[in-house]
Amino acid sequence: MDKFVKPRPQFPKKTVVTSGMPYGNKLLHFGHLGMILRADVFARFLRDRIGKDNVIYVSGTDCYGSPVIEAYRKLQEEGKCKDKSMLDYVTENHNKQKEVLDRFEVSFNFYGGSAIGRASEIHKDVSKWFIEKLYQNGMVSKHSSYQFYDTKHKCLLNGRQVVGKCPIDNCQSEKGYADECDLGHQYLPQDLIDPVSTLSGEKPVLVKVENLYFNLENCTEILNEWINSIDRKSDTPQFMVKEIREFFKKPEIYIKREYFDEFDKVKDTLPPFTEIERGEKAPRTIVFDKLEDRESACEILAKHSIRYRTGKTLTPFRLTGNIDWGVPCPAIDGIEGQTFYVWPESLWAPISFTKTYLESKGFDENEWQKYWADPDAQVNQFLGEDNLYFYGPAQQAMWLYTQGAHPLLNPEKGQLQLTKINPIKSILYMNKKASSSGSVKPPMANEFLEHYTAEQIRMHFLAMNLANNNVSLSPKAFDGEASDDEIDPVIKEGNLLTNVYNRILRTVFYSTQAHFDGVLPRSSIDASTMEECKKVVLDVERFMYDKKFHQVFNALDVFIRNINKYWVKEINNCVTEEKLGHLTANTMQMIFVANTLLHPIAPSGTENVADYIGFNKDLCFDWANIFGKYESVLDRSRGGTLKELKPKEDFFKRHQSQLDELAKKNQA
Repeated sequence: MDKFVKPRPQFPKKTVVTSGMPYGNKLLHFGHLGMILRADVFARFLRDRIGKDNVIYVSGTDCYGSPVIEAYRKLQEEGKCKDKSMLDYVTENHNKQKEVLDRFEVSFNFYGGSAIGRASEIHKDVSKWFIEKLYQNGMVSKHSSYQFYDTKHKCLLNGRQVVGKCPIDNCQSEKGYADECDLGHQYLPQDLIDPVSTLSGEKPVLVKVENLYFNLENCTEILNEWINSIDRKSDTPQFMVKEIREFFKKPEIYIKREYFDEFDKVKDTLPPFTEIERGEKAPRTIVFDKLEDRESACEILAKHSIRYRTGKTLTPFRLTGNIDWGVPCPAIDGIEGQTFYVWPESLWAPISFTKTYLESKGFDENEWQKYWADPDAQVNQFLGEDNLYFYGPAQQAMWLYTQGAHPLLNPEKGQLQLTKINPIKSILYMNKKASSSGSVKPPMANEFLEHYTAEQIRMHFLAMNLANNNVSLSPKAFDGEASDDEIDPVIKEGNLLTNVYNRILRTVFYSTQAHFDGVLPRSSIDASTMEECKKVVLDVERFMYDKKFHQVFNALDVFIRNINKYWVKEINNCVTEEKLGHLTANTMQMIFVANTLLHPIAPSGTENVADYIGFNKDLCFDWANIFGKYESVLDRSRGGTLKELKPKEDFFKRHQSQLDELAKKNQA
């Protein structure tokens, strides 16, 4: 009876992999890498697992939005961007982003820009389709909402031109902007605490402006069904479930203790509410049935100078704004001449990129539906925890209501399918929160390549348990307080390639060159070896399915170290050429499996190994062959002949700076 009785995970027939889009005003920092590299490893794994023609990895530069506008404005003020249009500015940053990602061996099928080239044209059409579909299905409304206005400069302010404190209770954000903080909490502009205009440095006033909104506050019931349907699944992070469910609470206000007396004087003038007992030292919590009742209460409290905080809840999701630099929105419900708010259009940008890619390959214009609108397909989205509100409640609800006024949780073929969200926890820098807008600035992605190889960085990020915990990135090369004898965590994880795997590869090559004239000996492979290989394959397959990449790393670490141990243990018993041939065949079988499993993580190195061994690259990384024997994937034209490996030659190399440091130590 087969001991591996646990059912294997079922992968989709086709998949799109996406990763969060960096803004067009910045280069890539380490936080982008944590998200993008995990997505790339998964996309590469799926290409090996279900076939490269069934996997599309897309992402790109988020060209629009107030961060881009504000950064461009400041550069123009400083005289640094005089000869560049906004499009020139974001295109230049897009090209720099792509250049760095190429150096990290990120395998996008398409890395576009929402305002650049053919993708821009298709993105405008997709945006128009979305809002017209949602409006047709009764989910788009016109609202008069507050927007900040700078009386000194006589202009409306966009999101990043207002800075204050986030009003969400217990939020640890460093900065709150007009309607969201830097941790992704959404709120209404009038709830922002202590707003200041970045243009004048003065407090802006609130004026009423009409925009179009998606009626997200009406979607609680079906979103509850959605989160319940994915809860407790092995590939669903529980922190994600907990955080998203917090948005399904009724609208709440928290009154600080020092304002209790003032609150008692006005509470009878508030809309109907229920008060919840929270303990003697806790703030008073009042709960409303309707969001509009809570907002009326907030206005009354503010009028009487009573300080309060608001709780998480679903609010209308803004679709449009009055910023010139944006995707044009068609005239709807009397609203004309507006552009899309950046968040909704960035959510459907991966659809635009998928369509752009497939068009470039000559496919029919409806080919994208095989990936986004088919129950047998799946879209895997990798993103940061701070964007869960947008990709969770907001996106899933919009996708659902493209079906009609009464959507099905499991859409039929031809309708947009709900996506698989794969969030990561926060990556700290030297145990501190770092952001380009905060006090601790993150190092840029390209800076890492001055000290480490791409493979070392890929291994290190993979080993982080970001699916469950906040993790500190503490590379020794950037740590001015690190002692000389302190272990570099990046090099430590990279050693699995540069030290452990290199060692067994060199050993087998040199032994084969010395005893068999560089030709792999033909010998049987033990059943125990095949069983061990099968176990690690199934373990890695399950960990990949669950996106538990740190466990993928751990499984490979154990397996590759065991290959070395196996050789060391058995080599002394190889008193004949036949026994050495048998040991070599068993070891090569394990190398074949290890190389296949490492391929998504270290693509160039493993492909180099395959070339030296003489594996057919169309066969050796294809999971259709992973449970077979290594001889079946050998290039027959080579006849099992290895390429000559010269003395001290490595398949996985250290960074030159590390080699220089080792040379200095050896000289000393």
